[in-house]
Amino acid sequence: MRVVLQRVKSSQVSVDGEIIGQIGQGLNLLVGIAVTDTAAELDWMVKKCLELRLFPGESGDRFDRSVQDIQGELLVISQFTLYGDCRKGRRPSFDQAASPQQAEYYYDLFVAKLRQQGLPVATGRFGATMQVTIENDGPVTILLQREANSTS
Repeated sequence: MRVVLQRVKSSQVSVDGEIIGQIGQGLNLLVGIAVTDTAAELDWMVKKCLELRLFPGESGDRFDRSVQDIQGELLVISQFTLYGDCRKGRRPSFDQAASPQQAEYYYDLFVAKLRQQGLPVATGRFGATMQVTIENDGPVTILLQREANSTS
């Protein structure tokens, strides 16, 4: 599982010119599901996204508080292209990306687990062509990756 996590002042997603999800301060999460992903990778990723200290605290430390600490918001966008392999040729291969059925199942489960924590969670539309507007704060952008059978 791969997540591109961005600290944002605001973010929104639209489909066919209609805004379908938007947030204020918080995290924009671009989510890619691998063919090998299981619930273990998903649970690790939920915990990591919610607990990473990426926001400034009162002491002035730029990385002192988590999205939970600031009661921030989350915008979660499915993005299978995070598993694009460009090592060969000029066109990416998506062999490591989960099938649409598997990816949608885990994406929906990921969103549900985030929502269980009580923070506002907005989403894109799985499988749709989306336009995402991100007001990156910092900028702070982190790539999180957790592969099946990983211990880290």
